[in-house]
Amino acid sequence: MTAFNTQAVFSSADLVPLDTGGVAVVGNISAGGGVEIEQRFTSQGSLSGKTFVIIDVMVTYYDDKGTSYSDKFTLNVPTGGGGGGSGIVYPTSTPTGVNTAQLVITSYASTVDPLQPGDQFELGLTVQNMGNTTAKRVTMIIGGGSSGSGGGTPQAGGVSGGSGEFTNFAPVGTSNIQSLGDLSAGGALQVTQNLIVNVSTTPGAYPMKVTFSYVNKDGEVINDDQVITLLVYSLPNVDVSFYRPPDPFFTGQPGALPIQIVNLGKRTSVLGSMKIVASGGTLEPSSTLVGSLDPGGYFTFDTTVFPDISGPMQLNITIDYTDDFNQSRVVTKTLEITVEETFIDPSLDPSQSGGGGEVIIEEETFFQKIWRFILGVLGLDSAPPDSGGVIAEPVPDQQMVPIPSGGGKG
Repeated sequence: MTAFNTQAVFSSADLVPLDTGGVAVVGNISAGGGVEIEQRFTSQGSLSGKTFVIIDVMVTYYDDKGTSYSDKFTLNVPTGGGGGGSGIVYPTSTPTGVNTAQLVITSYASTVDPLQPGDQFELGLTVQNMGNTTAKRVTMIIGGGSSGSGGGTPQAGGVSGGSGEFTNFAPVGTSNIQSLGDLSAGGALQVTQNLIVNVSTTPGAYPMKVTFSYVNKDGEVINDDQVITLLVYSLPNVDVSFYRPPDPFFTGQPGALPIQIVNLGKRTSVLGSMKIVASGGTLEPSSTLVGSLDPGGYFTFDTTVFPDISGPMQLNITIDYTDDFNQSRVVTKTLEITVEETFIDPSLDPSQSGGGGEVIIEEETFFQKIWRFILGVLGLDSAPPDSGGVIAEPVPDQQMVPIPSGGGKG
């Protein structure tokens, strides 16, 4: 990855930096790239009797997400006397170039993003030899470890990887030790390791130590330690559904939506605003603030939908929240309802019923005919009703009952 806003600060107990005060602004350094820095010094006192002086270099930089990093290096500069009051100039020794291998992790990534407790993932590493000699018989130890005792050729069984840190991440499928073979100067290779996040791991940034043990050109065992950082999140696990079967929906008529949010996670979740957008209709109200939900807790939201067209209608629900690293995230859920076409009977015309009622004509039954016969025997009126039926009472116009809206939490 590119290192942004790189800055180097030089300090020494024996030397005083000139011109820049020991601060060098480097700028951005691309992956695999490099820059040259020149810093002038003057001796703070007499260097007589000293064979070398120490210069500390603190390098700070940022990644593309704004995360800051810092590395400290110690430079060992040989001395060769110096200028005295007599004006005699002594020759100074010229440092020789470093002739060794150096293994560095230039990039890494996880197959699961973001990582959460209980996730199994594959960690991919890009390892590059930044030195100028070949690193032979390279061994990678996840979690940290060592190979050999610091000199000579490593013996069988001399690799120790059991003393590493595995509290939050542990290897799965294979051990934490891999043999990578030889890596030539400037060469790079891709390495993978299967790991699992411990279910007891809390959200946070966790450094992981990686050791590369190899044999240099002189047959000495070298251990290069690297540290990478893995981020563990604990994102909300919520379910959005109806807390009861909704009533049928018809075009042009309001319908109630009994929506419920349930926290299925094992920790309290703090949720922000919930918004609902319907395809082919409108909602009133269409948003609400959820707030804090305990494990197993729920939040209900009653709203009214006004469908415009019949057929399937999708309800797109978004819930805003902030994750463990103060980054904005969104939970997205989709619910679906079916809208029926409103049925109107053409025979029931309100203009023909005198004010919104309806006339229902019923056919005369056998018992009604017997009753008319008895009335005729008694000399009473036994004529059949008009149109041979019974006229029902007018049905008053139906009034629209508003549907209450609101929410609740449990």
